[in-house]
Amino acid sequence: MSDSEPPVPFRAGGVAVVGRPNAGKSTLVNRLVGEKVAIVSDKPQTTRRRILGVARRPGAEIALVDTPGIHRPEHRMNSAMVRDATDALSTSDLVLLVIDAADARGKGEEFLIRLLERAGKPAILALNKVDLLPKPALLPLLADFSARYPFRDVIPISAKTGDGVERLASLLAAALPAGEAAYDDDFLTATPESEWIGEVVREKLLERTREELPFASAVLVESVREDEAKNLTVVSASIVVEKEGQKGIIVGRGGTMIRDIGTAARQELETRSGRRYFLELTVRVRSDWREDDRFLSRLVGGT
Repeated sequence: MSDSEPPVPFRAGGVAVVGRPNAGKSTLVNRLVGEKVAIVSDKPQTTRRRILGVARRPGAEIALVDTPGIHRPEHRMNSAMVRDATDALSTSDLVLLVIDAADARGKGEEFLIRLLERAGKPAILALNKVDLLPKPALLPLLADFSARYPFRDVIPISAKTGDGVERLASLLAAALPAGEAAYDDDFLTATPESEWIGEVVREKLLERTREELPFASAVLVESVREDEAKNLTVVSASIVVEKEGQKGIIVGRGGTMIRDIGTAARQELETRSGRRYFLELTVRVRSDWREDDRFLSRLVGGT
């Protein structure tokens, strides 16, 4: 750069990461941040509330807001999730729409496009999971979405393999306004410890259950305390389900399933923090929890 050229401004701002359930938003946010700030599962509707993850690139701070997948709500919990996602659009500087390129096209994408139009924010489209898409299908798909909305950029990526993700990071940074960094250099996420513990437990539950259980279960952390004498972080948490039969599945024969969930969660927490944990997990039945406003306010920030 010559002496006559102005310095390149630092860029910083918020990016709302939106899309349908299971589009790979959380995997992408983790990849961009470089650390796991959101749990990941192959089950739809894994993300239940907004999660902030700060990605940094030379000359830029990208505050990514991972949001619940936008879907047709069937319970008050789902309505709160969708509202949380759409609210993020209004407070962001930029929208990153993540589409599963390998998924069948449908009305859900039309709804997302209409949301973008109403928000009136600049948007970038990431066509994710292109590693699962036949190569001849990619160019027509890029052309189709480019014709449907004036995206700043449309980029094919694979959040799983990392293909195209660094180019996406550069496009996000370039689209943000000039400004100062809003977070300390070592700040990655605003998720409180108790909330993150509950999310890790739920991730391990999701990995081990199927059918309706992922949707009908929640994890509520009751307490987190330090046992200084034993050098332990002691966590008391409840896994909440809707039916007695679901409770039996999670407990497992002789308590094998819940012990497995607790062990896997403890190991991840210890690896991440370098501290020792003891998890006291119980399972309780609450048939109406997805419709209970007071209970939901502790899980997804209210309805």
